[in-house]
Amino acid sequence: MLANSLDQPKLPFASTNALLSWPPPLSDDASNSALSINYVPSKFSTTLLSSERPRRRKRRNDAGDFLSSRGGIEISDDEDGFTKGHKDSRNLRWNKFKWILFLANLLFTLYSLAILVITLLLWFDVFQLADVIRVGNKTELILSTLTAAFGLLTSVIGWAGILLNNRSFLATYTFLLWITFAFLVVPGYVTYKRRAFNLEGKLNLQWSRDLAETGRLRIQNKLACCGYFSPFVEATISQTCYSRSVLPGCKARYLNFERKVLDRWYLICFCIVPAHIAVMVAGLLCSNHVTRRFGKGMMPKAYRIGSHNMAAIVQNCANQLSEQYGLEVASTFLFKAESLKTVNPQNPIAPN
Repeated sequence: MLANSLDQPKLPFASTNALLSWPPPLSDDASNSALSINYVPSKFSTTLLSSERPRRRKRRNDAGDFLSSRGGIEISDDEDGFTKGHKDSRNLRWNKFKWILFLANLLFTLYSLAILVITLLLWFDVFQLADVIRVGNKTELILSTLTAAFGLLTSVIGWAGILLNNRSFLATYTFLLWITFAFLVVPGYVTYKRRAFNLEGKLNLQWSRDLAETGRLRIQNKLACCGYFSPFVEATISQTCYSRSVLPGCKARYLNFERKVLDRWYLICFCIVPAHIAVMVAGLLCSNHVTRRFGKGMMPKAYRIGSHNMAAIVQNCANQLSEQYGLEVASTFLFKAESLKTVNPQNPIAPN
């Protein structure tokens, strides 16, 4: 009896099925049904239940973006939060999060590039005593070169994400910052451990077992010494180093040189660590806020509501209204829903 006295809703709010035939029959293609079809509001908008003419207005969120009546943010022509051709200069500026990320990546690029330049100069023997480092500190030099190269590559990915507003690049950049941090502390730890714990004994072992004759000769030529303790102890014969040479042994000069180099090495590494932690924090906090909009502002496709979904929702709402408030309220609800569709079918009115 209720079904016969109540007007049936029309498209796009209802199908040709009877009003009280709930739930609606499921289609063969389950992907056509939105996941938000089961949502039923407990309170109805005054726009639907009142007799006044609905007001056309749009709501803004805290960031200044227009909110759609269907939920979420209205889709603009691009990801920067403004429509192409829009003359509002406020939307064209970088926000504070993007500036923080820009400055942090600039700092990261500068010290990564500086480390890479220094290591390359050492490899190409530009400095006067660079050959001693290449022989005696080869492991530390390799680790530092890898750290600088990997850091520079990570910074390039960061620049791509910042300038293109690409959150996928920025997520990769933030993850690679942690790997760069591990690469950064390894050379510092290795050099500190070697400097702090029995450096003299380690140099004795290196000279007697690890260094070949070529390595000893290169150190002797650069430090102007002969042999380790004296020309008679583990010396490599050359034009300046022989049994009656007046040159001193290499131990004292090599030990003092290693102390200075290792001290500067681990101090530089550990001084960069606080700056790198700041860059990591900036990447974690700001990578999702490079534009005024969080994310892309689009509702997932599985949750978008079509005309057939609206028909099912309106049928369910009408059934609940008829059970709780009677047929008059349900009829008013269906009439208002149909009138909203007739007033502005392309731009739904935001509820009060």
